[in-house]
Amino acid sequence: MPLIEMRLQRFTGPIAMLSTALPAFVAAWLCGAVAAAAAEKPNVLYILCDDLRPEAVGCLGSKHVKTPHIDALAKRGVIFSNAFCTTSLCSPSRASILTGLYAHRHGVRDNFTELPKHLPQWPAALQSSGYKTAYVGKWHMGEDNDDPRPGFDWFVTHKGQGKYFDTEWNVNGKMHETPQGYYTHVVTDYALNWLKDRKADEPWALCLGHKAPHSFYFPEPKYEHLFDAVKIEYPSSAFELSGKPDWIRQRLTTWHGIYGPLFDWRKKFPDTRPEAVADFERMVHAYWGTVLSVDDSLGRLTQFLEKTGQLDRTIIVFMGDNGLLEGEHGMVDKRTMHEPSIRIPMVAAGPGLPIDRKLEAQVLTIDVAPSILDLCGVAPLDQIQGRSFKAVCHDKDPAWRDAWFYEYNYEKQFPYTPNIRGIRTDDWKFMHYPHGDGSPDRHLAEMYDLKNDPAELNNLAEDPNYAGQRNELENRLAALLAREGLAGTADKMPVDEGIKTELPDAKIR
Repeated sequence: MPLIEMRLQRFTGPIAMLSTALPAFVAAWLCGAVAAAAAEKPNVLYILCDDLRPEAVGCLGSKHVKTPHIDALAKRGVIFSNAFCTTSLCSPSRASILTGLYAHRHGVRDNFTELPKHLPQWPAALQSSGYKTAYVGKWHMGEDNDDPRPGFDWFVTHKGQGKYFDTEWNVNGKMHETPQGYYTHVVTDYALNWLKDRKADEPWALCLGHKAPHSFYFPEPKYEHLFDAVKIEYPSSAFELSGKPDWIRQRLTTWHGIYGPLFDWRKKFPDTRPEAVADFERMVHAYWGTVLSVDDSLGRLTQFLEKTGQLDRTIIVFMGDNGLLEGEHGMVDKRTMHEPSIRIPMVAAGPGLPIDRKLEAQVLTIDVAPSILDLCGVAPLDQIQGRSFKAVCHDKDPAWRDAWFYEYNYEKQFPYTPNIRGIRTDDWKFMHYPHGDGSPDRHLAEMYDLKNDPAELNNLAEDPNYAGQRNELENRLAALLAREGLAGTADKMPVDEGIKTELPDAKIR
């Protein structure tokens, strides 16, 4: 026998004898070690709402919508006071959340494009690190595809937008079923059923995608008339359009304007009469009602985690995919770069995060992926554009961003918003509207002093007194775009065909 083999035999022999003599002890020790290692890994509960305004959440400023469970989560963790989406549109934003990439990098530029399967995303990274992963709810990247996506051990979704009542679901590719009931409660049932099957020695990551509060807004019966007594007016900014680009006024009577159909809450349109604000009021009331059910859902989930002893070792991230214009500047919907469109609600709590903290730093949708992986102790995704907010939450990242750029491409299916490229700093915003063919912009640019004009009422883009400020912002925007390889004609976008009045196809509203 070779000398090396003899030495190995002498070394391993006693261990082999011990393992033979004490198999039960060794097995128990190994199981304990595995369980202890799993316990060190935090669970992840990620909750995504669709079109949720921060102003519709209690702890984020709502005067009327009471959200005690979201508020309690905020009290246990961090409120991100300045959270933004980099493209205010559902599918592009969702793709950015999963991948940590801007839309021009992940390629999902509209609501009809699939998320490319080859792109790394944070749930798959957790799955590769020993996590059980699941997605239940609205996926909304690929309108006609409800098949399971890679990166998830369990996947329950539906085609398109889904319905507030009696949605048909594809359950992990194994069967289709239509459970009767309200979407928000049904999707919570699916989530809880999956959580109940988890083993104590395996960490998990569950993503729950709500339909609410996306249009068309239908509260469940118990909340249907809760806000009937609350008087709602058009925001004052809807009538202060002097100095704004013409396309904003042209949008007033369209699908995305306050005098338009208001997602079917106004049957005869356009209607510019002052008394037609009653339709707007009913729309807002219904929107608020759907949010209350979302809060109830979070309450059920946190109660389960508390009863099963998992709450303190679970990272919970609650957020919206993009903001929503609710009459500001005469608009409804999103897509634009105005503050209500890009601001998103975001609250997070759990291991690695401070308690009862309000963070003022600008955090973006592209930061979610690196942050969750960082909090879980998992290696970051390669070549992403986002950054982990873990350190800045503890005031340990002095080099955190003070500026970022926004991108949106004109959609033929929803021709109510131009191409947009813009920059937002801590105190200023500049946005312009490229025509898309390399020719000069045909829309007036916009620039706002956010510190002194947070409602964006006074457009300073053409004010000669602020020419230096505009030049600085334009140069910073150009530098940010160039860093991404988007200088000049390299930044591809469709040609702006102008604001149109026809309604979008009923299948894609």
